[in-house]
Amino acid sequence: MQFSWIDKKKRLSMGGILSLNNNKASSSQICDISQIETCKRHRTSSSFWEDNPRLIPSLPDEISLQILARLPRIYYLNSKLVSSSWKAAILSPELYRLRKELGTTEEYLYILTKVDSDKLVWNALDPVSRKWQRLPPMPNVGIEDGSRRGFSGLRVWNMVGSSIRIADAIRGWLGKKDGLDQIPFCGCAIGAVDGSLYVLGGFCRAAAMRSVWRYDPILNMWNEASPMSIGRAYCKTGVLNNKLYVVGGVSRGRGGLSPLQSAEVFDPQTGLWSEVPSMPFSKAQVLPTAFLADLLKPIATGMTSYRGKLYVPQSLYCWPFFVDVGGEVYDPETNSWVEMPMGMGEGWPARQAGTKLSVIVDGDLYALDPSSSLDSARIKFYDHRDDSWKVVEGDVPIRDLTDSESPYLLAGFLGKLHVITKDANQNILVMQAHWQNQLVSSQSASSVSLEESSEEPSASIAGSEANLWNVIASRSAGSAELVSCQILDI
Repeated sequence: MQFSWIDKKKRLSMGGILSLNNNKASSSQICDISQIETCKRHRTSSSFWEDNPRLIPSLPDEISLQILARLPRIYYLNSKLVSSSWKAAILSPELYRLRKELGTTEEYLYILTKVDSDKLVWNALDPVSRKWQRLPPMPNVGIEDGSRRGFSGLRVWNMVGSSIRIADAIRGWLGKKDGLDQIPFCGCAIGAVDGSLYVLGGFCRAAAMRSVWRYDPILNMWNEASPMSIGRAYCKTGVLNNKLYVVGGVSRGRGGLSPLQSAEVFDPQTGLWSEVPSMPFSKAQVLPTAFLADLLKPIATGMTSYRGKLYVPQSLYCWPFFVDVGGEVYDPETNSWVEMPMGMGEGWPARQAGTKLSVIVDGDLYALDPSSSLDSARIKFYDHRDDSWKVVEGDVPIRDLTDSESPYLLAGFLGKLHVITKDANQNILVMQAHWQNQLVSSQSASSVSLEESSEEPSASIAGSEANLWNVIASRSAGSAELVSCQILDI
């Protein structure tokens, strides 16, 4: 009986998890008692949450939900394993509506990269805990008859992304190389609205796609959204009044690639697309000769939501040249386009291949000018009062990445400007500006599974700019190239 008491005490101390299946005791009575008690504990454990439907016993669910709403998102993945009721609560829209009401939403940085095999990989960064999360892979899309159907009924997708060399596309455009037949997928656009990521269009076997895919960070999964009205590649996206706007891009016709002037808007509340008046491309309409009009192709090279309107810089392509021609502005109140202010359009800094990146931080418009030197760049700030771009004091330490299609990305979160780039050791760096809205110089510009990073971010950037830029996070990227980034606040 002393053996039985000791054995029973062991089972009690381990919470009834272990049984006596491997016990070598010879007494059948002891075995019978242990089996009965083990089964009783299993029944008690399995029925605990059924007998206690509340999220937290002895607390009303309203209070329990408030507790969960204050929990950092990084812990939700493991919290879903507590019980089925916790999982249901964490996956419910009610929890995230409550987070907005309580002001406990968190901004995550989502970075899209392209690896050697032309595979797109998403990673999310929690800038507070500095932990990374790998997103599930985007679905593969079958390509059979995709142009006609817009992929509205297909569930698989294999997309290379927008970092495919734009030179190949332009050569194909001008008839020098049928690059789109060589590249299976390219030219998708990325957007974020209403707490979700969107991947739109792109080429598939030389046909522009209408397909739209949405990533839901609550469910941690991709699903298909309503397709665009027409197929687009290399289009630009922007968010205004909680709606996702898409403008321009190119489409494939019988005569090759054709620039698109059309625009449309997606309402995430209804899941429907609506037409927007087409961009006039007024500068392209006044070219002096028919030859130039046929040679120079107008395209939208960027888009940003600024002061309640959409600003779209534009260029004329004639490979290998890009001619800036200002841009146009869409006003949702009048539902019309007007010409962009001259100083804004002419001074907007351009990245490689004519792409013009920008970011809004606390209502101000910033861009990065990579032309300063091979190992640094300058941040420019647009002053709408005198229609000019001004240089922010201090250089941005960026390694020379002239061989990269996307050497850097811009993002605004936590109320600060961030630059995402790669260092000499093939690490992705997230650099945060620390000039705290310093005055700009008076010089005007004339031109899921969870992965925790084991790497500690650098303390600061070396050199004279150490007090201006700090690396807040990093991760090994190998030969992966930057494609795009977005911010979700949920």
